[in-house]
Amino acid sequence: MFFKFTTAGESHGRALVAIVEGLPASLPIDVAKIDHELWRRQQGYGRGGRMKIEKDEVQILSGVRHGKALGSPVALMIENRDFVHWEDVMSSTELEVEPKNPRLVTRPRPGHADLPGGMKYGARDLRNILERASARETTARVAAGAIAKQLLGEFGIEIRSHVVKLGSVPESPLEKSWEEVAAIAYDSPLSCADDAVQAQMIAVIDKAKEDGDTLGGVFEVIVRGLPVGLGSAFSWSEKLDGRIAQAFMSIHAVKGVEIGDGVANAARPGSEVHDEIFVNAERGIRNSSAFLRKTNRAGGLEGGITNGEELRVRGYLKPISTLKKPLRSVDINSKESSDAAYERSDVTVVPAAGVIGESMLAIVLANAMREKFGGDSIEEMKRNFDAYVAEIEKY
Repeated sequence: MFFKFTTAGESHGRALVAIVEGLPASLPIDVAKIDHELWRRQQGYGRGGRMKIEKDEVQILSGVRHGKALGSPVALMIENRDFVHWEDVMSSTELEVEPKNPRLVTRPRPGHADLPGGMKYGARDLRNILERASARETTARVAAGAIAKQLLGEFGIEIRSHVVKLGSVPESPLEKSWEEVAAIAYDSPLSCADDAVQAQMIAVIDKAKEDGDTLGGVFEVIVRGLPVGLGSAFSWSEKLDGRIAQAFMSIHAVKGVEIGDGVANAARPGSEVHDEIFVNAERGIRNSSAFLRKTNRAGGLEGGITNGEELRVRGYLKPISTLKKPLRSVDINSKESSDAAYERSDVTVVPAAGVIGESMLAIVLANAMREKFGGDSIEEMKRNFDAYVAEIEKY
């Protein structure tokens, strides 16, 4: 049994769509929780004008009846409100009359998929590439991830994210406890657990906006309540850390992934890296093990398998490639030097990327849970889970 999803839709097309498969029957589906996650993705200081246009809300087209999953594929749709201004440009049918403003894109943005995508697919209008390569696509991912979170929540598994670095602030990424991160208000400007650092981040964003520039940063996603034993040590494709890295690297602008203290650990001796093992005096579903670690430098994964500790994953974002003060480029038709094209954009998207990271991690973990515990219904899956945890606690 697998949990999987796919998305469709363009940035300025009619709608974004996600199809989710592998849900157990009778899983409660709360639409308000999906809409809340969509709202979270749109928040964050430094976002652009598009966030003021769209008010993302999901429509469930199939797979759910009377608030519970049927066990069949679930189809989700989020309409693009801005489509009314793009109907001719993004029409799916051939037009008899060329639009007055076809909004052609022939000046690729350095760092974007525009040029390599245009060359790969033979597109002379790079809008054919950028519409799907746009991070607007992650709206559908967050909707699918919200359902994955609801599945994980049935087993006491919680997920939160926070911004640990934005641009050059602070010098080293913040290190915060689960409690500190969970206390961050959902309407926090930058989802940062340190108010003083957050104020510095806001000042850096203001300066970048004034300069027509963009900023990257680092977000961290934390998961607690995972059982021991998700993933595998026996096959490269089943190692959970590898699957997580692939999911995170698929997020727009993410160019690096770190699990636990992976980066710092590369410079430390083994005696300062590996988490020593002790007997757990308080066994329970939260730890799902007779053992515990007093440190968590491994970030909750050993040998591609969850070890019962908090799972901690960081995503490193480059600055987004659409700059209000454009970089130099070339017109693909005339081959003349020119400024890169500018599409309405953000100064930074690090807080939103954290929400997307939560969704992608939830999807990977939901799949691992379905693989491990199966079940055609949520009740059967819970019975399998409870039986496994009971055995683990005896180990």
